Amino acid sequence: MIRAGSTTGTRGGIARCVLLANAQAARYERQNLVTNYSAIRHYSNGEKSLKERFAEVIPSMADEIKRFKKDHGNVVIGEIKLEQAYGGMRGIPGIVWEGSVLDPHEGIRFRGRTIAEIQKELPKAEDGHEPLPEALFWLLLTGEVPTETQAKALSSDLMSRSELPQHVIKLLDGLPKDLHPMAQFSMAIIALESESKFAKAYAQGVSKKDYWNYTFEDSLDLLGKLPVIASKIYRNVFKDGRISEVDPNADYGKNLGHLLGFENKEFVDLMRLYLTVHSDHEGGNVSAHTTHLVGSALSSPYLAFAAGMNGLAGPLHGRANQEVLEWLFKLREEVKGDYSRETIENYLWETLNAGRVIPGYGHAVLRKTDPRYTAQREFALKHFPDYDLFKLVSMVYEVAPGVLSKQGKTKNPWPNVDSHSGVLLQYYGLTEASFYTVLFGVSRAFGVLPQLIIDRAIGAPIERPKSFSTAKLKDLIASKRTNKL
Repeated sequence: MIRAGSTTGTRGGIARCVLLANAQAARYERQNLVTNYSAIRHYSNGEKSLKERFAEVIPSMADEIKRFKKDHGNVVIGEIKLEQAYGGMRGIPGIVWEGSVLDPHEGIRFRGRTIAEIQKELPKAEDGHEPLPEALFWLLLTGEVPTETQAKALSSDLMSRSELPQHVIKLLDGLPKDLHPMAQFSMAIIALESESKFAKAYAQGVSKKDYWNYTFEDSLDLLGKLPVIASKIYRNVFKDGRISEVDPNADYGKNLGHLLGFENKEFVDLMRLYLTVHSDHEGGNVSAHTTHLVGSALSSPYLAFAAGMNGLAGPLHGRANQEVLEWLFKLREEVKGDYSRETIENYLWETLNAGRVIPGYGHAVLRKTDPRYTAQREFALKHFPDYDLFKLVSMVYEVAPGVLSKQGKTKNPWPNVDSHSGVLLQYYGLTEASFYTVLFGVSRAFGVLPQLIIDRAIGAPIERPKSFSTAKLKDLIASKRTNKL
């Protein structure tokens, strides 16, 4: 496969490309690295591949962490309250996550960059379009923005890994259509354990220093297969079961859109935005933490990611976007086209007074409008400002924070990412809300898989926090009170 835009179109050029690829392949084998020959051809123009660049970054990263732990290992970085132990460990600092940090007031930063900054800085398929999510993967893994050539070569590399084993296809085709798409998604990922290079290498006694090589290969293999898995589920459950072929010269978002069956260029650009903004939200959320936790036991990336997806499937996490849309439809039916401030406010108060919540509002960490919501809102304003459902969401956005603030029971009355994502998908015809969390899952892979690779590269240990029974906690509290007397 020749990279799009390559000058090796002649027979002699192809021969030179193959010779270079073979030479590079031999060098990788001598270094005992996992080799992906198609990936080498993609990067044959002399630029560093993602794997080569990460290999260069690892030593200084590991040394920095080692020195940091040695110099400051005894510094106390947090104080735990009893209510946090009972409240889901909310706000307890205890996970190292390199890709992103979430500030309560500023929002998410990917390797120090805001969403607005990555929309501006990351390579794009075309000028004026949304950034390539594969470029974000590069950034999250290395801390560096790739060149346009590197990002497109990574796109080709990922798409060269997209073919599913026949047993996974048979599994998906044999599942009942009424089985939730997220359950099917998780099952297909687990079934890919048969392809795990990490599991096979570990069984053969590979050195710890090479764990990251095989984790890297599994992660890219998995990432390349996810659009096909997701699309196969979508087409099986809601359409005719047939999907198109992967285009090796197209980027990740474009392939995902076309595999799902959508040719609209705006929808393809929405896929790029969706995959980017849903990718990572620091390491403490359920899907990220679970992937990190299971991976720390040296389970393969397939098993670790599938575990994270089982967490994402919960209504308090990734499935919330489905619930938001169902609530909006009910609201639209109740108000019968009257989107006035007074009507919406009355409906919201009725919802709260009935003991129900306003879905899509509030966040465990954020204390302002979610920047991911803002990015999606700006996309809607650009492409379909007059869409009926968008107008309804906009009015709820104007009214809900004031209502929730008056109620006084929420620390964050502002919308989160789930408030908007479903509306964008509805506009372009992807109306099956039960599938939305699968798209979220494809996106989340871009955030959690880089950390798995980093964890294995720096030799992160198995995660094992300490737990106490309520009786033991009572003893600890009594002891602290006695010591104060």
